[in-house]
Amino acid sequence: MRYLVVSDIHANWEALQAVLEDAEGKYETIVCLGDVVGYGADPNPVTEWVRDNVANVIRGNHDKVCCGLEDPVLFNPVAAKAARWTLEQLTAENREFLRGLAKGPVEEDGFLMVHGSVLDEDEYLLDPRDTVLQFVNAKGKPVFFGHTHVQGGFLLWQAGEKSKPAAFEPDASEPAGSELRLRPERGQLVNPGSVGQPRDLNPLAAYALYNSKSGVVEFRRCAYDLATAQKKIRDAGLPPALADRLALGR
Repeated sequence: MRYLVVSDIHANWEALQAVLEDAEGKYETIVCLGDVVGYGADPNPVTEWVRDNVANVIRGNHDKVCCGLEDPVLFNPVAAKAARWTLEQLTAENREFLRGLAKGPVEEDGFLMVHGSVLDEDEYLLDPRDTVLQFVNAKGKPVFFGHTHVQGGFLLWQAGEKSKPAAFEPDASEPAGSELRLRPERGQLVNPGSVGQPRDLNPLAAYALYNSKSGVVEFRRCAYDLATAQKKIRDAGLPPALADRLALGR
């Protein structure tokens, strides 16, 4: 099966549309690793698209807060203001859809879908030292995760008789994207990056394509109508910093 793997769309309609155009004809089904909403100005169109088009989707921390399942007590003031605004904007149908999203990990075609990590849906995996138990609990299955908004992930490398976790990132010099072949004998934690709010100093929308038969993951980036996404955020009365950061990729 050929998958389009998206995560952290964050109500950025322009970025989502650009990803769909870039990936057209390259996938058969879509999975989403959470954070459908939050930060961006189009929570309803994006949620409705997910409802209609995504075969398997799990919840992210912003989804939980923006639909009222949790309070934004752990969010910074900017994120909390955006979450409260989103809760007010969402239709009743879209709020209920987000409230019903599954908590990861969820298995799909031999791989695991998580938002933060295998052990904690809200955990940020940013350092290889934090991933050892992830590999153990994945039990040999590849893991696709989001939450950090950083495209890349972690692998288990053989170091003598021991396995050592190491970070990897796609080759930014490859304009059409770079590939990683998943190997059953080696643990893999794969982050497709964020569609709607990248934080790896690259403002281009990020996503991945995964072929479960060949085991190949292709990391891709694409430009989108950044100016329109920024204008929508400002016009909605959301914190201006949310518009500014889109141009910086952080």
